[in-house]
Amino acid sequence: TAHGHHQRNPAVTMSRPSTCPSRKATLLSILSLLLLSIHHSTSTKLCPPFQRMSRRPSSSATTVAIAATLPRGGAAAKATTASTTVASSSAASSMLSSFLRTIANAKSHLAAAAAARSLSVFGMYPVDTIKTRMQMKQGDAFRMSGLYKGVTGSLVGQVPYGVLTFGSYEIYKQNLLSRFPNVKPAFIYALAAIMGDVTGSGWLCPSEVMKQQLQAGIYPSMSEAIKGIWKKSGFGGFYQGFTGGLARDVPFRVAQLTTFEVTKSLYLRAKQSRSSSDGDDVSLSALEAAICGAAAGSFSAAITNPLDRIKTLMMTDTTNAYGGSVAACASKILKDDGLSGLFAGVVPRVAYIAPSVCIFFVTYEYVQQKVNKSE
Repeated sequence: TAHGHHQRNPAVTMSRPSTCPSRKATLLSILSLLLLSIHHSTSTKLCPPFQRMSRRPSSSATTVAIAATLPRGGAAAKATTASTTVASSSAASSMLSSFLRTIANAKSHLAAAAAARSLSVFGMYPVDTIKTRMQMKQGDAFRMSGLYKGVTGSLVGQVPYGVLTFGSYEIYKQNLLSRFPNVKPAFIYALAAIMGDVTGSGWLCPSEVMKQQLQAGIYPSMSEAIKGIWKKSGFGGFYQGFTGGLARDVPFRVAQLTTFEVTKSLYLRAKQSRSSSDGDDVSLSALEAAICGAAAGSFSAAITNPLDRIKTLMMTDTTNAYGGSVAACASKILKDDGLSGLFAGVVPRVAYIAPSVCIFFVTYEYVQQKVNKSE
């Protein structure tokens, strides 16, 4: 592999590694699902273009019963009564029903988003592969062979991930707006987006691990990657680098949302100053919003590149050379490569964003128009 010079004692490398990442992933997924049981509001209004959706309030008893199963003092509390079990089942059913209603009410949006996401991922995949090679310091990162290795697994991960993040985002947003009516909506939207990302990451992480190990040349095919990861590390191997992924995605989302708002504000101010009538309200067109989004995404990609490299190395580290944690991996990068090592692959990472946004925007608009006409 690309980290051959880090090979450890064979006895060590053949031992089954800790499944701590999978436990963390499971815990985070459980916590995310528990948060879905927050009291539902029947008067919450969705942001355009989504329509208002009715919600059946869950009982306070259900919420309390679910909260009772949260870990206490480092140990998982056990539900010991039949009423708790029934309440938990009712809450789970309510959450699933809410999620499915959200998806059904936005089917044209999701169909367009799925097509757009697939095309943008596929079209820009070679750039992503080059970035991975550069972050792993492989020679000849621009070689043509293997540029699309792992693309199938990436699509299998990315498209459902988009559905999960969107559906859970809408539910989190409604619940948070209902529970905290005095908090600024912009803050609620940002928090809901982050929580949606965390929820979706439970699905995305295995495909990311396989994708990056294929891009790195560790395995020759998807089937070999699945068999190899399972044989070496079991189920936990598919969540290798899970914490690294979260450490990258959460700051990226915060930076992206913040930068987009600042970029949009500056653009609207400039547009207002050019307007012939000071009294007219100005707004962003869809294309202008896409341009602002591309600028915000590119900037956010650049400043979070150190975290992206940490995530890449954690997911492709087959010998535990980088310690298995974000802090240990960052420390080794600084020790081996200095501060500049954290920015390896920054050019292809930034170059990936703007074209992806443009491809997504054009495809999304086209598919949504087609879907709307057919309905």
